[in-house]
Amino acid sequence: MSFPLLTTSAKRLAQTLFQQADSRMIVGLLFLALPIFLSGCGILSSERLPQAPGGPSKAMVAKVPFFAQEELQCGPAALAMALNWSGVAIQPADLTPEVFTPGLNGSLQSALIGAARRHGRVAYPITGSEALLAEVAAGHPVIVLVNLGLSWYPKWHYAVVIGFDQEHDEVILHSGLTANEHLKSGVFLNIWQRGEYWGLLVLPPNRLPNKVEEGDWLDAVAGLEKTGQWRGAAIGYATAMKRWPQNYAACMGLGNGRYSLHDLPGAAEAFRRATLLEPKNGMAFNNLAQVFSEQGKRKEALAMAQRAVELGGPLLENFRQTLGKIKAMPAPRSERKRGK
Repeated sequence: MSFPLLTTSAKRLAQTLFQQADSRMIVGLLFLALPIFLSGCGILSSERLPQAPGGPSKAMVAKVPFFAQEELQCGPAALAMALNWSGVAIQPADLTPEVFTPGLNGSLQSALIGAARRHGRVAYPITGSEALLAEVAAGHPVIVLVNLGLSWYPKWHYAVVIGFDQEHDEVILHSGLTANEHLKSGVFLNIWQRGEYWGLLVLPPNRLPNKVEEGDWLDAVAGLEKTGQWRGAAIGYATAMKRWPQNYAACMGLGNGRYSLHDLPGAAEAFRRATLLEPKNGMAFNNLAQVFSEQGKRKEALAMAQRAVELGGPLLENFRQTLGKIKAMPAPRSERKRGK
């Protein structure tokens, strides 16, 4: 007999970003034959790339493939480049049904994030120049959203930043029909600013961003759970535990991921550790009770379920249901013999 595990939500959800994405029309580059600096948006900005303390003055991400986009297909092309770099072999055409919205003639940010998750990758949004340089310096390509038009007549476009050179004041991108395009930082920052400095990392779940925030990483890994990518989620939570070993939500997520992969010993180990991290939280005891019951360890399951009920809290009724179901299970022969 198995019962559904109780789950914890990550500390913060990136709902604001998704709300913005859902309300914005994101279209492909219309003038494919023209590189960015000739598309009518090469207006220099006084802003320059920041000097990162201790960071390199130039960097180039290795082995980022280039896919020339078809008309209106900058979203699938940019995502395919990032996914292939991360180890997922896929073509832009394979992604078009997942991310392209014909009614919008383009791809929403939320669609790119969802597709990356469905392919087992952590989609981690970033914002701003400092984060961009830090990630590229760490060897991570960054999908960026830029506006090649005007505020009142936008031409939204996705490109992939693969390098920068501060000595020459340049950003290097795969964009449109042009691989390794060198763009003056003032031009890039001008068109990127119109996209609110939005960027997206597409990472294997065992690879943390260079400038990672604990809650943001857990939010991103939780997205893998929502798409049923339990193996990736388990790896992502295990990666979090290595960086933040006292994080209860990561420990619970690891247990849930292992449970969904039918790894009962691994799930028990994670939930047991969670009971030590937060001994007054009944959720971990409840989940450990369920795992023990499926392992045939009725005595241990009863003890954990009773402890969850004793601790109480807003999920007390769930805990009581778990305890009742375990009590209703037939006792092993060894226990019946001792009862006689």
